[in-house]
Amino acid sequence: MSIQHFESKARMSRAVVHNNTVYLCGQVAKDTTQGIAEQTRTTIEKVEELLATVGSDKSKLLSVTIYVRTMDDFAEMNKVWDAWVADVTPPARACVQAHMAREEILVEMSVTAAV
Repeated sequence: MSIQHFESKARMSRAVVHNNTVYLCGQVAKDTTQGIAEQTRTTIEKVEELLATVGSDKSKLLSVTIYVRTMDDFAEMNKVWDAWVADVTPPARACVQAHMAREEILVEMSVTAAV
């Protein structure tokens, strides 16, 4: 059984690959001073970059859990999300409202994908 950890620190690894599946740690926006649309875009960019690091991409998404600080942002976040998955078969997905680790974080994504 092979388990590979990527970009590990004391608390967590940014990605873990096991049995041709990658599990990403929660990804948040590059710049949390922006609004929900931009935070969603840059969170997706980070997901894409991390997937590429392990030899995967959005066409191999299996499941995504999206956490939003408020459901008031749900429609605007979905506009960005829908554009991103428009050219692939979308993954299983859940979206929940959650208290974030920092007040300025509006969205966080937890991703599982095939490698």
